[in-house]
Amino acid sequence: MNLKEYLSQKKKVIDLALQKYLPERKGLAADLIEAMRYSLFAGGKRLRPILCIASAEAVGGNMESVMPAACALEFIHTYSLIHDDLPVMDDDDLRRGMPTNHKVFGEAVALLAGDGLLTEAFRLMCSKDLLAHVPAESVVRVVEVVAEGAGCTGMVAGQVADIQAEGQQATKDMVDFIHEHKTAALITASVVSGAVLGGGNPRQIEALRTYGKGIGLAFQISDDLLDVEGDTNSMGKTVGSDERKGKATYPAVVGLERSKEIQNELVQRAVSAIEAFDQEADPLREIAYYIVRRRK
Repeated sequence: MNLKEYLSQKKKVIDLALQKYLPERKGLAADLIEAMRYSLFAGGKRLRPILCIASAEAVGGNMESVMPAACALEFIHTYSLIHDDLPVMDDDDLRRGMPTNHKVFGEAVALLAGDGLLTEAFRLMCSKDLLAHVPAESVVRVVEVVAEGAGCTGMVAGQVADIQAEGQQATKDMVDFIHEHKTAALITASVVSGAVLGGGNPRQIEALRTYGKGIGLAFQISDDLLDVEGDTNSMGKTVGSDERKGKATYPAVVGLERSKEIQNELVQRAVSAIEAFDQEADPLREIAYYIVRRRK
């Protein structure tokens, strides 16, 4: 399959849906919505919603029925980036080649824009647009899955550990915890959500959960490697910041070559987990390999 074409087509459809689901910019909340829109449409890859859709299609579901949940995942991811860039967190000036949200709208509005996206995500997951296509019990299950992946047992826990580890002597266990929670947890939730909403059986859902964990961790290792080997123009953000801030990363703990070996092992494990799936899962397989090849 042509992965580049697949990703491009899916991104176009997702972007249209995001435009539809984002509240209209009007009234006294106009500046808030504009700040939410700024980061949401700042050029993201839409990996998490694409994974949700691809997972649903792999178990026999369809894109239209899971689109609200897919968009909700992008809302959550975007909120996390806005907050991650704040001075109280990583204090970054660039994101996807553009000034970060707080540089444009101020810290208070940026913080609230993130809050708005997070809250809208859960409203969207419970909306009639999703319930019209998916059984209510599946929707409830997905809300739980996403909350676990995004909250204090997932992404938020990883962010806290990441901050607390700065400047410390990092260990592999510490890096594993940070990456598994800060990045892999929401990616896994995206894959599992698609499988549940697409009507997957328990065996399929568990296989896709294993796949999600593998590619989620591999994806963050890519970020670690690109911060060392990438360039600012391609990345759209300043490289070398992990070392300057004393971040706990795979290259810092095990070196570049071993990091690449671990990443390849994770991808192979992820692809093996969905070996029993037919060609409908080919996008998931290709996305796993793309994670190793990506340059931004």
